[in-house]
Amino acid sequence: MKKYDLALLFAALADRTRLRLLNLMNGKEVCVCYFVEILGQSQPKISRHLAYLRRASIVAARREGKWMYYRIVVPKHAGAARILNETLSVLGEDKAMQADLSRFTKACCAPQKLPALDGAPLPIPVEAVGCVAC
Repeated sequence: MKKYDLALLFAALADRTRLRLLNLMNGKEVCVCYFVEILGQSQPKISRHLAYLRRASIVAARREGKWMYYRIVVPKHAGAARILNETLSVLGEDKAMQADLSRFTKACCAPQKLPALDGAPLPIPVEAVGCVAC
């Protein structure tokens, strides 16, 4: 079994944009277009952060047609899993992260009101997707 890279996990968690992405993905599989809209950052920048999270083995991606979906994957390494789960818990208590979630919820309820999200697929609860990367 390959040794888990804890340093890479901590590096992935050491960036505010990546923490915001994880907060938005918590329990959901989300199309990248929502990240761009909610975080107000360019698609290439968001994609670079998502690639970093994938290299740290805490995010998986799936393509469906022209859409890219991302979701959190809990590491098999027990210590890394505890670190990630505790981080997600703390993010839920942060006011700025709650504001992101509020904007995200509003966008999901009325994506047609945001031109960038018109026609975009709604986020999917992770339970509905199943685990394709494990």
